[in-house]
Amino acid sequence: MNTLIASQPINQPRMSKPHILIVTFPGQGHINPTLQFAKRLIRTGATVTFATTISAHRRMPKDQTTTPKGLSFATFSDGCDQGFKPNDDIEHFMFQFKHYGIQNLRTLITTINQDRPITRVVYSLLLPWVATVASEFHIPSTLLWNQPAALLNIYYRYFNGYGGLIKERVVNDPSFSVELPGLPPLTSVDLPSFFLPSNVYAFALPLFKEHLEILNSETNPKVLVNTFDELEFETLKALDKYNLVGVGPLIPSAFLDETDPSDTCFGGDLFKKGSNDYTDWLNSKDSGSVVYVSFGSLSVLAKPQMEEMARALLHTGRPFLWVIREQEGEGTEKEELSCRGDLEKQGMIVPWCSQVEVLSHSSIGCFVSHCGWNSTFESLTCGVPMVGFPQWTDQPTNAKLVQDVWKTGVRVAERDDGLVETDEIKRCLDLVMGSNEGGEEIRRNAKKWKALAKKAAMEGGSSDKHLKTFVEEAAQE
Repeated sequence: MNTLIASQPINQPRMSKPHILIVTFPGQGHINPTLQFAKRLIRTGATVTFATTISAHRRMPKDQTTTPKGLSFATFSDGCDQGFKPNDDIEHFMFQFKHYGIQNLRTLITTINQDRPITRVVYSLLLPWVATVASEFHIPSTLLWNQPAALLNIYYRYFNGYGGLIKERVVNDPSFSVELPGLPPLTSVDLPSFFLPSNVYAFALPLFKEHLEILNSETNPKVLVNTFDELEFETLKALDKYNLVGVGPLIPSAFLDETDPSDTCFGGDLFKKGSNDYTDWLNSKDSGSVVYVSFGSLSVLAKPQMEEMARALLHTGRPFLWVIREQEGEGTEKEELSCRGDLEKQGMIVPWCSQVEVLSHSSIGCFVSHCGWNSTFESLTCGVPMVGFPQWTDQPTNAKLVQDVWKTGVRVAERDDGLVETDEIKRCLDLVMGSNEGGEEIRRNAKKWKALAKKAAMEGGSSDKHLKTFVEEAAQE
């Protein structure tokens, strides 16, 4: 089943505007940057159809008043129209997604082309087969890489000469580091989790390999990356086989370049919004005094780790805003923290918040994060220092970049069993937020990157120029 949901009339006279179809994976970390990218394309002069799965679209807000003119939504079935549940088999889901996705995307493109032909397809991570479908229709396609360029560089090197070294030496010897072009020395704890023996997601590396094979089959392949030139200058240039183009930060304009003050949210939230009482609470706090704690849309801390985090927050004596998502799935029981009463006297616990709104609030002094790329980039863009608490996928590498390259935060040290103890969390918070030389340097660097991110996105900035060039090229196709 495929559906075209037009937010604006689509039976308009044909114009020279390019019509770009964006196809994204149905996860929050994919929808947010791709939907923001769609808005940027529209402001640059393109018409965009944004396509994701039926299950994801059902959960997205349907406020037509906030949908920009020129943006239409479309859906296709991935064979799992009720949505992926935490207890579902991820390997089966990914296999089914590709099988049904290919069939139904073909039908969707045929339907869209009958009204306004698509001039280019843009697709997000985990969907390399979209490029294959686009080529069947002789439509050029472009990958939007929604992780830092460093990760694309690492995966490319892994499959092109460094795989043996990484598997045999780096992964097995914690003291051994590998030096890849354009990147700092990386040890096993800095690598994407899919390289490690503990990885249980067998689908991941083959998917990344397939992405690279698609790019290798193209002439002068261009990859749009959610980064900006100044942030990853060396990495963007080091992978010279591809033309890596920074088009980020892909966050709402109101919190970045302010060219569209009405653009205050991503507009694709898959989770139920709770009360925004936290805004009044934040307004009552001193500048830079609040610790913000959130682990994204997927990561879940085990109960023992939650207790360590709770004690660390209490021991700092600082106010905090902690997002603890309500768990989904069968057999999920709500486990209360042993010190919840004390926590609520000192801070605020919420099931949801508008993260970019919170990070841009003057009261926030530190972000304790899993270091997913969207969260990391939002923190950089808002000038907020970080305490990195990586869990899996790209997060360990992002934490490495935050601590040792951009120097806007620190990473917690785990015990051998993976637990991060109360004293270690408190040590990191005191370093980042305290009146010490290290903390002051981190805060200076955070302000520096905030200014550079804004400059890149503004009229005439590097990302703004790259985006306009992309739209101009798409208009000529």
